[in-house]
Amino acid sequence: MNENDLLIGSFAAAHLPDMGEAEMDEFESLLAELDIDLFGWITAQRDVPEHRQTPLMEKIQAFVQGFVKRD
Repeated sequence: MNENDLLIGSFAAAHLPDMGEAEMDEFESLLAELDIDLFGWITAQRDVPEHRQTPLMEKIQAFVQGFVKRD
Protein backbone atom coordinates (compact mmCIF):
# COMPACT_ATOMS: atom_id res chain seq x y z
CA MET A 1 0.00 0.00 0.00
CA ASN A 2 1.62 3.23 -1.13
CA GLU A 3 0.25 5.21 1.79
CA ASN A 4 1.92 2.86 4.27
CA ASP A 5 5.16 3.01 2.33
CA LEU A 6 5.16 6.80 2.57
CA LEU A 7 4.11 7.03 6.21
CA ILE A 8 6.09 4.11 7.63
CA GLY A 9 9.07 4.88 5.41
CA SER A 10 9.16 8.47 6.61
CA PHE A 11 8.86 7.34 10.22
CA ALA A 12 11.65 4.82 9.72
CA ALA A 13 13.94 7.40 8.16
CA ALA A 14 13.41 9.69 11.12
CA HIS A 15 13.51 7.14 13.97
CA LEU A 16 15.32 3.91 13.06
CA PRO A 17 18.76 5.24 14.02
CA ASP A 18 17.53 5.85 17.58
CA MET A 19 15.69 2.54 18.09
CA GLY A 20 16.98 -0.10 20.44
CA GLU A 21 16.92 -3.79 19.58
CA ALA A 22 13.54 -4.51 21.22
CA GLU A 23 11.87 -1.56 19.54
CA MET A 24 13.40 -2.54 16.20
CA ASP A 25 12.05 -6.08 16.62
CA GLU A 26 8.59 -4.70 17.35
CA PHE A 27 8.79 -2.37 14.36
CA GLU A 28 9.74 -5.26 12.08
CA SER A 29 6.84 -7.33 13.39
CA LEU A 30 4.46 -4.46 12.62
CA LEU A 31 5.57 -4.60 9.01
CA ALA A 32 4.28 -8.18 8.81
CA GLU A 33 0.72 -7.04 9.58
CA LEU A 34 -1.84 -6.62 6.82
CA ASP A 35 -1.44 -3.26 5.10
CA ILE A 36 -5.08 -2.31 5.62
CA ASP A 37 -4.86 -3.03 9.36
CA LEU A 38 -1.57 -1.19 9.78
CA PHE A 39 -2.87 1.84 7.89
CA GLY A 40 -6.00 1.97 10.02
CA TRP A 41 -4.00 1.75 13.24
CA ILE A 42 -1.32 4.30 12.41
CA THR A 43 -3.89 6.81 11.14
CA ALA A 44 -6.15 6.15 14.16
CA GLN A 45 -9.01 5.20 11.86
CA ARG A 46 -9.25 1.75 13.45
CA ASP A 47 -8.87 0.59 17.02
CA VAL A 48 -5.42 -0.78 17.73
CA PRO A 49 -5.49 -4.31 19.15
CA GLU A 50 -4.33 -4.49 22.74
CA HIS A 51 -1.15 -6.38 21.86
CA ARG A 52 -0.19 -3.60 19.43
CA GLN A 53 -1.04 -0.68 21.71
CA THR A 54 2.51 0.11 22.78
CA PRO A 55 4.71 3.18 23.16
CA LEU A 56 6.07 2.49 19.67
CA MET A 57 2.56 2.52 18.17
CA GLU A 58 1.85 5.78 19.98
CA LYS A 59 5.08 7.22 18.59
CA ILE A 60 4.15 6.15 15.06
CA GLN A 61 0.62 7.55 15.41
CA ALA A 62 1.95 10.90 16.65
CA PHE A 63 4.44 11.02 13.78
CA VAL A 64 1.73 10.21 11.22
CA GLN A 65 -0.59 12.84 12.68
CA GLY A 66 2.16 15.46 12.39
CA PHE A 67 3.11 14.25 8.91
CA VAL A 68 -0.47 14.52 7.63
CA LYS A 69 -0.98 17.97 9.17
CA ARG A 70 2.27 19.17 7.59
CA ASP A 71 1.06 18.45 4.03
